[in-house]
Amino acid sequence: MSFICGLPILECVSCLACARWVWKKCLYTAGYESENWGLATLEEFEPIPRICRTILAVYEDDIRNPQWAPEGGYGINPDWIVLRKDYGDNQGRVTPYMIYLDHDRAEIILAVSGLNLGKESDYAVLLDNKLGQTEFHGGYVHNGLLKAAAWVFDAECEVLRKLIADNPTYMLTFIGHSLGAGVVALLTMLALHNRDKLGIQRDKIKCYAIAPARCMSLNLAVRYADVINSIVLQDDFLPRTTTGLESAFKSLLCWPCLLCLMCLKDTFIMEEKKLRDPRRLYAPGRLYHIVERKPFRFGRFPPVVRTAVPVDGRFDHIVLSCNATADHAILWIESESRRALDLMLEKDQHTKIPPEQKMVRQESLAREHSEEYRAALQRAVALDIPRAYSPSSYGTFHEIDVEEDSEKSSGKGSSLSHKKRSESWNEFVEHMFDVDDTGHMVFKKTTL
Repeated sequence: MSFICGLPILECVSCLACARWVWKKCLYTAGYESENWGLATLEEFEPIPRICRTILAVYEDDIRNPQWAPEGGYGINPDWIVLRKDYGDNQGRVTPYMIYLDHDRAEIILAVSGLNLGKESDYAVLLDNKLGQTEFHGGYVHNGLLKAAAWVFDAECEVLRKLIADNPTYMLTFIGHSLGAGVVALLTMLALHNRDKLGIQRDKIKCYAIAPARCMSLNLAVRYADVINSIVLQDDFLPRTTTGLESAFKSLLCWPCLLCLMCLKDTFIMEEKKLRDPRRLYAPGRLYHIVERKPFRFGRFPPVVRTAVPVDGRFDHIVLSCNATADHAILWIESESRRALDLMLEKDQHTKIPPEQKMVRQESLAREHSEEYRAALQRAVALDIPRAYSPSSYGTFHEIDVEEDSEKSSGKGSSLSHKKRSESWNEFVEHMFDVDDTGHMVFKKTTL
């Protein structure tokens, strides 16, 4: 009898708890995540609108007769396009991409588009999450995206090597959107670990991931923040969702249910458990967050761009917002990033900073990024993030491999270090590919 009398009280407590959760989630906005981050400068944010337009150009069937060009066009010279590959050329292993030689800005650009749901293609490898995460150079990465990145690297390594040899002063820039952003983030890591095959220095490699998928563990996301940059617009769902990518894209008609379930899951997982889970994936590198809406206010406001190399609070919570999917569209990202850049330019022209002071400001920005980067690595160590290591000088991981450092600090023999250092790209490919009866290379069905 006493148990039956207690049921109404239990129901009231449960209802109050659920109401409190819903209230907190409705009040939670994307602006809270980056409110303590620093403001991005004109110099560091200047390439973003141009990069978005270059990625948009990959979607065009005929770049000389564009059908979807944004305001002002794509800003690229069709004669400088080295190659373009569509789904048929890629055998469904990766989304369309192109290599563009930008002589005006001294850049070799490899641009990868996002997933085009209107195209019929084999997305088995790109979206494959059944095999979970793959261990890669001291961390974990998304298995399907790594396979796609490895396919691109193996297919275009010789082309990139020749372009770099012919243009030794040019930057090698990887850019992509959505799943393509996850591919280029992992492709950048492959390029960094195989610089001898490309014939390029580390400081000549850069990556811009627009609305990226969560594709690497936290220690890798922080470690490569000096090379990889991620750009996220307000409430974008993909950099926040940890669900399997294949399931996510098969659930497009059930987004409200999916988002609510993911919110419940993320809300009731302890923060310490998230941070110390080595297989939990995150958005890569340094983050740029474009914020242009405010809570309890209608319409879009002048966009503000904030940047940081966060460790805890790294887009861990899905935002219940009607704009969660709209903010993922690259057209919106291009438009809002252009508005943000125009505001920065207006402010810069208003202050009339002399060229000498601009150079000093760029040097100061590099130092600030260096200090912030080192602080993020130290923060990762302090939080006991798995396989996080104390920082060396900014951008000098090419001098001493992180795995080698950890082995020395743990007292392991130098023979193991030498073995890891000597692992070649061909050995890596052997782990990922088999040869079928016809002599063609096919992806293995098992984990690496």
